[in-house]
Amino acid sequence: MSANPRPAWMPFPMPAAQALAAPVLIVVLLAMLVLPLPPFLLDVFFSFNIAVALVVLLVASYTVKPLDFAAFPSVLLLTTMLRLALNVASTRAVLMHGHTGPDAAGKVIESFANFLIGGNFAVGIIVFAILTVINFIVVTKGAGRIAEVSARFALDAMPGKQMAIDAELNAGAIDDKEARRRRQEVSQEADFYGSMDGASKFVRGDAIAAMLILAINVVGGLAIGLLQHDLPLGRAASNYVLLAIGDALVAQIPALVVSLAAGLIVSRVGSDDDVGGQVGKQLFSMPRALGLTAAVLALLGVIPGMPHVAFLTLAGACGWAAWWLTQRRQTEAARAAEPPPALPAAPSTEASWEDVTPVDVLGLEVGYRLIPMIERTQASDLLTRIKGVRKKFANDVGFLPPAVHIKDNLELRPSAYRVTLKGAVVGEGDVYPDRFLAINPGHAMLQLPGTPTQDPAFGLPAVWIDASQRDEAQVAGYTVVDAATVVATHLNHLMGTHASKLLGRAEVQQLVEHLAKYAGKLADEVVPKQVPIAVLQKVLQNLLDESVHVRDLRTIVECLAEHAGRTQDPAELTREVRVALAPAIIDQIYGHARELEVIAFDPNLETLLAQALAPGAPGALEPGVADLVVKAAGEAATKQENTGVPACLLVPDRIRVPVARLLRKGAPRLRVLGHAEIPDTHSIRIGRIIGDAT
Repeated sequence: MSANPRPAWMPFPMPAAQALAAPVLIVVLLAMLVLPLPPFLLDVFFSFNIAVALVVLLVASYTVKPLDFAAFPSVLLLTTMLRLALNVASTRAVLMHGHTGPDAAGKVIESFANFLIGGNFAVGIIVFAILTVINFIVVTKGAGRIAEVSARFALDAMPGKQMAIDAELNAGAIDDKEARRRRQEVSQEADFYGSMDGASKFVRGDAIAAMLILAINVVGGLAIGLLQHDLPLGRAASNYVLLAIGDALVAQIPALVVSLAAGLIVSRVGSDDDVGGQVGKQLFSMPRALGLTAAVLALLGVIPGMPHVAFLTLAGACGWAAWWLTQRRQTEAARAAEPPPALPAAPSTEASWEDVTPVDVLGLEVGYRLIPMIERTQASDLLTRIKGVRKKFANDVGFLPPAVHIKDNLELRPSAYRVTLKGAVVGEGDVYPDRFLAINPGHAMLQLPGTPTQDPAFGLPAVWIDASQRDEAQVAGYTVVDAATVVATHLNHLMGTHASKLLGRAEVQQLVEHLAKYAGKLADEVVPKQVPIAVLQKVLQNLLDESVHVRDLRTIVECLAEHAGRTQDPAELTREVRVALAPAIIDQIYGHARELEVIAFDPNLETLLAQALAPGAPGALEPGVADLVVKAAGEAATKQENTGVPACLLVPDRIRVPVARLLRKGAPRLRVLGHAEIPDTHSIRIGRIIGDAT
């Protein structure tokens, strides 16, 4: 049985019928240009043209976002071609059969010629001219200008919007699918306004063509009536001129309707309601404005000679609306001001172990102005983002971090927050929920008015700006994020920095249980029979201390099983695990590159470090030399990153651990690799040497 049944009268399935609609319509339009049509078909097509124009207008008025009607430029082209094809077909009918009477081109044209203008030539020409001016000068020109400016602004704002999407993706607020959808929406928005800018020329050309067709029909009709059919001038004018004017009006009115739909589409601001909802909420939601309007209308209504009934009726309606809105607002304010019901006082009890509050592994404390950001009674954007941060951390690092305990702290500054790890503060900052943080990635030159600060996560220069400056900042190249994103990004950065401290015994046990789900025998044989939980925890913490992810737990446990019989030293086991994870480590640092540009020590300095830092070495590294090495390594790492290459130092295996420990505080972004950790599939190239001036 078919999954998409169709009625017996439909020859094709619905998708096939939709795909054939546009080609069939184009073929019909081309046929109308070359084939004579009887009056009955002309009436059908003119009625269809009016119906299509009304459908387009109503769809445009109910559209919430312009991209919801992204096919509008193509619809505009097709409706314009439909009107022009009807003009050609009706012109052929008027000129060939106009001498037979006013119904030569069908009842629709005759009705427009007689009913709308009462059979008066001058009235018809004036009405047509006014409709053409409204369509050509007012509606179409304004809509085209709006589309042109919107297309320009959309193109200028694309880099800033893309950076904002990347910032939310990195903060874990959105996933890859949502990021791709938003990038596609940004690109489609620019394409849509560009297409609308060009499509407005269709309507402009249609208006000019309508005027020319009217003039040609009037002159040609009179000539044919007088010269070919020997009609009197009055009858020729009655037949041909009235038919020409009716033809022009029956085409111009749908054109004006479609132009109005184009104006509604491009002039939309906001994406929460359709046009009717926006007008109702914004135009008729101020009691004071309605009350003043009622007073002015009442004053006009009592002036002698004025239409009293009309003005006084409207004044009464506006006054009643103002009173009703005022009463509703007072009711809502009183309801909001009601105090919550008092809770019964809890009876005092003796102290117990329940009074001993355990220290939270990971906590977030906020000042009182940030409390609305963490309330669970409403849709909290910050809570959603923190959930996304934990999920992203689990996917990237390889284990589920502890839950973030969020609470308010009245001892903090009103707009301050701080992140705690096992009770100790590891990060803090200030955010403003009603403002946006514009972060300068390094190339933005425009100075924005606002409160200067620094990005709490990465220390980049930034400015707190008002919401009205958001688009200007994005166009200038700033990365603009809201307060919730700032806190979530900072939390994500701190969790990555202190990942090893977040991996407790409970998390390691959960990792082992998770491994048992897909590698049960491996988990049972190795942990804890060959490798105790404590040793496994220390090995994983050592890896995390050097930013090595532990997602590939199967490889880690297999390597430990291979070497656990020889040693139980966590440092030695960590070295073997790093060698086993070498391809993943290199891929994490360099991506898919096959040639690795690294930093190296000068041979003399490398020998000095080996003599002082290698296991069992008799010497010791002097403090002055250590400071110079740390400083030189930090400068080399910065220069390497400025060229777009990861900062990675290659050293002999026996001094990799002490060198990494030495450089951890002075050059935290510098990754230290041993020679054994370079896979055979990769080649190395030394880009910088540390120690030339040491």
